[in-house]
Amino acid sequence: MKQLSKKKPFDLFLCVFTWLCAGTTFLVLVFIISHIITRGLPYLKPSIFALKYNSENVSLFPALISTFILVVLSLLIAVPIGVFSAIYLVEYAKRGSRLVKVVRVTAETLSGIPSIVYGLFGMLFFVIRLEWGMSILSGAFTLSIMILPLIMRTTEESLKAVPDSYREGAFGLGAGKLRTVFYIVLPSASPGILAGIILSVGRIVGETAALLYTAGSIARIPTTPMASARTLAIHMYALSSEGLYTGQAYATAVVLLAMVIGINLLSEYLANKIVK
Repeated sequence: MKQLSKKKPFDLFLCVFTWLCAGTTFLVLVFIISHIITRGLPYLKPSIFALKYNSENVSLFPALISTFILVVLSLLIAVPIGVFSAIYLVEYAKRGSRLVKVVRVTAETLSGIPSIVYGLFGMLFFVIRLEWGMSILSGAFTLSIMILPLIMRTTEESLKAVPDSYREGAFGLGAGKLRTVFYIVLPSASPGILAGIILSVGRIVGETAALLYTAGSIARIPTTPMASARTLAIHMYALSSEGLYTGQAYATAVVLLAMVIGINLLSEYLANKIVK
């Protein structure tokens, strides 16, 4: 009893401290969102969604289309490689082997490299060496390398979280290794995999440094993958750095915020459907 009474004040302190941290995080989030909305909402006019950009309308529509294209291309490159690499590491590779350790160390090292370094690599390799120039394709390949470690790690942890009894039950019913992985393990791990893809999308839409060196900053709708374009993040950076269109920069931030929230809601809906 004496020991329990001595622990109670400390437990109370931890409980209060936890609630304070959670409340502070929530208040910071509310402050940021409210600040962006109050500063940018008055500038969300029809002219800002014009088909072509000029100095009068400062349209974000070309940047919005470029962002969607860049997200789709980057995910098409990175998701299959990341997911299948994680499947090999968890389901097929021998546990504790040197190859698994080397791949994991390499992925962790890649995840810690600053984005500006990826941008310089993309400029030297994709833009200059492969002669793709400042293009959507160069930016997509650069971003796919950036998000690949994140997709691999989240997929790997999601596959490890699937109970071994699922695999044993499938094997007991006569299913092969490949069928077990794709019909039993992957659907069970899909919520975690989707979470990693969501984080990757957030990094793509918020990236500026790497894309300035690879995709460029031309405000137009790209007609081909080899065309240069700017994303919403670069568009917002360009407007704010000029100092003449601060309100339109906040309006771009509102659209970017709505885009990220919409992607999160859609992925949550899909994850619930898959789980059911």
